[in-house]
Amino acid sequence: MNPTVLIADDEEAPREHLKAALARLWPEHRLLAACSNGVDAWDEALAQEPQVCFLDIRMPGLSGLQVAQRLAQLQEPPQIVFVTAYNDQALAAFETGALDYLVKPLDDERLLRTLSRVRQRLATQNSAPAPGTDLQALLQQLLPAKRAMRPIQASLGKEVRLIQPEDVVYFESDSRYTRVVTASDEALIRTPLKELLATLDADLFWQVHRSVIVNSRHIASALRVDENSMQLSLKGRSEKLPVSRQFQGLFKGQ
Repeated sequence: MNPTVLIADDEEAPREHLKAALARLWPEHRLLAACSNGVDAWDEALAQEPQVCFLDIRMPGLSGLQVAQRLAQLQEPPQIVFVTAYNDQALAAFETGALDYLVKPLDDERLLRTLSRVRQRLATQNSAPAPGTDLQALLQQLLPAKRAMRPIQASLGKEVRLIQPEDVVYFESDSRYTRVVTASDEALIRTPLKELLATLDADLFWQVHRSVIVNSRHIASALRVDENSMQLSLKGRSEKLPVSRQFQGLFKGQ
């Protein structure tokens, strides 16, 4: 089976350069998506479940590091290769072997070494530990300090209501709106869930389904319904929230 790949870079020229280099040096791979920002990269990764992601570190919306942080929480995290134009001290951390990185402009010899490492990991991933744990530990070192989350603005007629993110129990989206549910009320906003995710603290707000983000402090328990699905029970609330297969890795027990 051909390895599946996702590329994300907000600059077109490096993105196309990487696509061409992979086509030349790794012809057996299958490119699923080439994204121009981190938000789309995350969305495409959920939809298509690539085995390998090449992520530019600095991108609008979600940075490559933030996308990787979320990918590491999945039930089956992909292999991550960071791509950067900045050969700074942070790159020393990638030499731990948890990840790999490429510095732009890309060099064929360096890319071949990376691809050799990727192939080896893909060949042994059934017997080796999942990459998520090592990746999370590394990202804790590299991600910038968290900034205070901005209030969510919901229009109610002529009034604009400000909702503090920490007061939200969960977000649920449909094709047109995102439902914002607090302990005492709810509101509808037009911001798509995938864009909203970029403004939220990933340690506090967990995406558990393509259409649901939940405040982890309000989770009471997770119940496995069958091999592919779970349901969340919330503290002091009767509704159950779905957990899709990709996100079951968030609930492993101790």
